[in-house]
Amino acid sequence: MNFIPNIVFATALILGVGYFAKNVKKLIRNIKLGRDKDVSDNKAQRWKNMTMIALGQSKMVKRPIAGILHVIVYVGFVVINIEVLEIIIDGLFGTHRVFSSMGSLYGILIGSFEILAALVFVSVIIFWIRRNVIKLKRFWNSEMTSWPKNDANYILYFEMVLMTLFLVMNATDVHFQAMDSGNLISQYLVPLFNGLSDSTLHIIERSAWWLHILGILVFLNYLYFSKHLHILLAFPNTYYGRVNPKGEFDNLEAVTNEVKMMMDPNVDPFAAPAEGAENTMPEKFGASDVKDLNWVQLLNAYTCTECGRCTSECPANQTGKKLSPRKIMMDTRDRLEEVGKNIDANKGEFIEDGKQLLDNYITREELWACTSCNACVEACPVSIDPLSIIMDMRRYLVMEQSAAPVELNNMMTNIENNGAPWPYNQMDRLNWKNE
Repeated sequence: MNFIPNIVFATALILGVGYFAKNVKKLIRNIKLGRDKDVSDNKAQRWKNMTMIALGQSKMVKRPIAGILHVIVYVGFVVINIEVLEIIIDGLFGTHRVFSSMGSLYGILIGSFEILAALVFVSVIIFWIRRNVIKLKRFWNSEMTSWPKNDANYILYFEMVLMTLFLVMNATDVHFQAMDSGNLISQYLVPLFNGLSDSTLHIIERSAWWLHILGILVFLNYLYFSKHLHILLAFPNTYYGRVNPKGEFDNLEAVTNEVKMMMDPNVDPFAAPAEGAENTMPEKFGASDVKDLNWVQLLNAYTCTECGRCTSECPANQTGKKLSPRKIMMDTRDRLEEVGKNIDANKGEFIEDGKQLLDNYITREELWACTSCNACVEACPVSIDPLSIIMDMRRYLVMEQSAAPVELNNMMTNIENNGAPWPYNQMDRLNWKNE
């Protein structure tokens, strides 16, 4: 009978970690639905980006209030979760505070954990107030429907509860109190339990202990369905993020080769391709659905924190246009999830559902509102690039559907006929100076 709690704990741990691993496998499968993209270049710069942006939170603190609070929560969860290792060992082997043999060092660690837990709790309350009482505009855009709003609050409640359980566990642990170790914060909770018997305190401590570890397992598996998936994906996303200049656009290899051939006087444009020559023309120019995007763009979509910094910096959005870079990323992720569920329901094969990212999720009005200024890319704290998706979808509209706005079609016609975007031939281009 003494082994029943250990068996229950091991079962919960296996089920929790197993379900998490299953979702991770599904996540990787969905990301790999995208086109291949070579990201083997600039490895030193990529490691630097990951270290500075994901680990060092360098872009997060550009907005000091939210940045500092986020750093506190980030550091708090990383450090406090060291304590989870002790819980796992105790749960599997039936020990109690197995690391207490470390003596005074253990007291220092627990004291540090408690201070961080209190700071995390206060930071989370401030986050909740900013979101629900002050109602910062970027949290209340039209794309922030009931689920995104609720999801953000669920995470905040999760964090409050987990920090509270940790402190209650320490405050009611008679054995821990007897050690006189590190209860820098939980000591102020002890008076709340005065007058209770040791057996009652033990029940409260054990309940808090179980709820704490089970809450962590639930939180871990909730990440897949939440915007807080960035906790796991921020590191690979910043590593694989853009390293070339932000104003530089990707050229299509097939088009580049055609232009080179046209400019080469030694090439016969009417000659038939050599037998066995590789055809570099893609099946589709640009992107109309998620599988037309590359896997880094799909990783971007899953990494989106929905913080709205991109949208708050977008000049098109600021002037009342429909475009919201955050919505572009949320729509891409939602469509990718829909495609993934389609594959799951059809035994690993995607069955056409009559939908696509273009029109069903992202409108043409949104795409053409973009000024391609890169403000959204610069603002993102985890190196997401909404502009690359917008440009690929624009490329599809222009090159596959000839569906560019009239103004753009006129400009391209002028470039073709006059060598410039203006409707004047080369002979008349300088006439303005004589007026």
